[in-house]
Amino acid sequence: MQSITVLAGDKCAILRFTCYMGLTMGRQFNSLMLGSIEIFCLSAETECFTRAAQLAGISPAAVSRAITRLEERMAVRLFTRTTRKVSLTEAGRRYFAQCRQALVQLADAEREVSGHQSTPAGKVRLSVPTPIGHYRILPLLSRFRQLYPNVEIDVHISNRNIDFTAEGFDLAIRGRESPDSGLIVRKLLELDLAVVASPEYLERRGIPNTLAALQQHECIQFALPSTGMRTSWLFYQDGKEIELETTGGIECAEDILGTVTLARHGAGLIQTMRPFIEEDLASGKLVEVLHDYSGRTRPFSLLYPSARHVPQRVRLLIDFLLNEVKS
Repeated sequence: MQSITVLAGDKCAILRFTCYMGLTMGRQFNSLMLGSIEIFCLSAETECFTRAAQLAGISPAAVSRAITRLEERMAVRLFTRTTRKVSLTEAGRRYFAQCRQALVQLADAEREVSGHQSTPAGKVRLSVPTPIGHYRILPLLSRFRQLYPNVEIDVHISNRNIDFTAEGFDLAIRGRESPDSGLIVRKLLELDLAVVASPEYLERRGIPNTLAALQQHECIQFALPSTGMRTSWLFYQDGKEIELETTGGIECAEDILGTVTLARHGAGLIQTMRPFIEEDLASGKLVEVLHDYSGRTRPFSLLYPSARHVPQRVRLLIDFLLNEVKS
């Protein structure tokens, strides 16, 4: 039986294991090297050897020796160093992404085995699109925190695709299929679509009554962050699903709620998800058109890596969102 001592957080966690594969495998990392990996992660997070030394309770010279030890072992430079700060090289960024996740998994394993996970704790990094974040997810998180006060949530609100490994995310909510086949996809909700415009715009340009009439109107566009392509407009016509590429109008990127603001101020028609405009429809700031062609929806799913151990705190947030988020 072999013992590995790993610095995890503010204390040492001792993980004991025995490998049986016909023959007992030798050690790949000794205690000194594993300690160097955590010091490397502290240095990467703080971008300062002195600060990393303070957090680890050692001298800056010891931090420098630990980093040099890793660089010599792998024959790569992990940091570029200046008099004021240090920053990761490209190789360092790739190494940091893997090491950070490995240390998190070791800490999770220790808590699970020792029974400390009876009280869920730790951080969950969640990426959500702008509109779903504001209208569905953020209003729920205070209730989750009341249920699990020791679980921290780091919410990243953006419409761009994220890299789970490189950026350290646990979960993401997205409205389109991911090209990454290594992700588990859980359907979260579907939102109804509606075409709307301000009363001022409709008075000025007229009310479209057919899909062909859209060609004569200002159709506000949203460009997908991942590709720059404009979002298609979805309809039903004669019982069939129709997908239209609309033209003209102002184009918005990154924040889809910008299209709603444009529509409120008379810039044109938009097709957007109904929950985001319910108050505008009720107040008369926006008016729905093309009712006869409505009924299409946009789905949103919860994504997380399939090849990774899912910590208890992450599983709890997954179950909470699947139960609480409503269409």
